[in-house]
Amino acid sequence: MTAAGLLGDIAGVGADPRRGGFSRHGFDRSELELREWFRASAVARGLDVETDRNGTMWAWWGPPGDDAVVTGSHLDSVPGGGAYDGPLGVTSALVAVDLLRARGFIPGKPLAIAVFAEEEGGRFGVACLGSRLMTGALDPDAARRLTDPDGTTLADAVRAAGLDPARLGPDPVAMARIGVFVELHVEQGRGLVDLGAPVGVASSILAHGRWRFSFAGEGNHAGATLLTDRRDPMLPAAQLVLAARRAASGIEGARATVGKVVPNPGGTNVIASTVDVWLDARAEDDFRTRAVVADISDAARVAAEDEGCTVTVTEESYGDTVIFDPTLRDDLAATLRGAPALPTGAGHDAGILAAHHPTAMLFVRNPTGISHAPAEFAEADDCTAGAVALADVLARLAR
Repeated sequence: MTAAGLLGDIAGVGADPRRGGFSRHGFDRSELELREWFRASAVARGLDVETDRNGTMWAWWGPPGDDAVVTGSHLDSVPGGGAYDGPLGVTSALVAVDLLRARGFIPGKPLAIAVFAEEEGGRFGVACLGSRLMTGALDPDAARRLTDPDGTTLADAVRAAGLDPARLGPDPVAMARIGVFVELHVEQGRGLVDLGAPVGVASSILAHGRWRFSFAGEGNHAGATLLTDRRDPMLPAAQLVLAARRAASGIEGARATVGKVVPNPGGTNVIASTVDVWLDARAEDDFRTRAVVADISDAARVAAEDEGCTVTVTEESYGDTVIFDPTLRDDLAATLRGAPALPTGAGHDAGILAAHHPTAMLFVRNPTGISHAPAEFAEADDCTAGAVALADVLARLAR
């Protein structure tokens, strides 16, 4: 079975008829169905599957142990996301095991496939939730209080999935087992198309984070309230969107995006009482990223004051610039006969683990250059090339 073929097996899970693409979020019905699919797929290959305290699934080839070679990715998606982001890394790992077995390879080190929980943050708002909890980068008490749009807490969600929310948090046993981690992912951009290469190696990840701007004004009647009598939080919220573009445009390579705006109560003929706006900001380093957010925050405060409103800014998640292990990166490039190295603006579980373990990433060419959207794509032949590349890398690392 190929990686593209395995993706076809799960193409009906979490399909989103309204947005297009897929909506598969941490511990919801579709993501739990994918977890069962992964478990069955791994068991069918003779792998031993366990789920750790933070919801990460581990499929072991041979006995678990320290200094393991670990690969994998995630199964959740952004709202209306593509078919490849996350699942391509998981399916490619399963195919890589098939390829290595067909070659007669026997690992000299423990080898595992990891499937991390809630990487996209599409349900609870914190990206790389499982890996942040495992590494201690996220306070477990704060994590348990995270709430999805329906009011369900993370504690309730993991309990419903059969996990104990009291055990969420740093996992030194799991951390000690990881000797090296390699994540395969569909490319999020068009670098490999321009380079004419089906597979590449990641060099770095931009500094990036998420911030929530909560504007508060006065709810009132849309027809009975004169413009001069209004304290409408939607106005400073709208100005924040424009300020984000201006601030990012002033710093080379920076990106700032508002992808979610939630007014309350949300009626067509109602002036909102509050508006929550989520900002995603990224740049080459911490200084530039913080500078972009500071400019946007200043503009939001001025706009709120001008309208007689208030604004509160909350940092929901943040990750500094990640430089992947240069020795491991160069070793992978040599193993793959000169695969090009390129940076990425997207965050990954590999980026969280990179602060603790030698970590690397492989990218599979995306001819559309589109990601986090239904048009995300990779050719079947390129998916096969990625799985072969991953098998070659695992064979070198686990020999």
